[in-house]
Amino acid sequence: MTQPGFFSAPRFDSLDEILSAIRSLTDDPLAGAGTNIVISRGNPDAKLLLIGEAPGPQENIKGKPFVGPAGQLLDKILQAANFDPERDVYITNSVFRMPPGDDGKSFRKPNDKEIEFYRPFVFEIIRAMNPLVILLTGNVACQSVLQKTGITSLRGKWIELDGRWLMPIFHPSYLLRNQSREPGSPKSLMWEDIREARRKYDELLSR
Repeated sequence: MTQPGFFSAPRFDSLDEILSAIRSLTDDPLAGAGTNIVISRGNPDAKLLLIGEAPGPQENIKGKPFVGPAGQLLDKILQAANFDPERDVYITNSVFRMPPGDDGKSFRKPNDKEIEFYRPFVFEIIRAMNPLVILLTGNVACQSVLQKTGITSLRGKWIELDGRWLMPIFHPSYLLRNQSREPGSPKSLMWEDIREARRKYDELLSR
């Protein structure tokens, strides 16, 4: 399946410029929420990019994505496919601040306005990195990059975007809520998807 290309001209000359611009944001929809900017971790020179959803409380504190229980599971999944999370992968978000819940303490899923605002920065990161393979974890990442949702039907399918290969996968937090390892369960499907991602990555790397 082929998707339309990137929808805007490049705005920045380097990844460092993009990260600096994101860190300097003051007019974004979540700027008044009192939460921190959380952009990325891993190796910016990696050829595998993983795009998550939004920071949670632990990410907000530590300033890095995927550092809570879902992040620990993600690292184990990547390692099971012989990816080093710090060397072989660059991990970023679709939304760069934690959307706070109504009580001011919990957090919620990003809304359409928030996803839309940060989307150009996500595409700039993709441009600057120029990865071979991109994994989209969960519906928010799919909405940001593909402008569509439905992770149960999208997962495991390759999509070509401007010569880059993307695959939607389940978000690790979904796996934490669904512990079954039976055939056809989210965990078993994730294992199939990460093995396929490894296969595609090795194929593209060898060209």
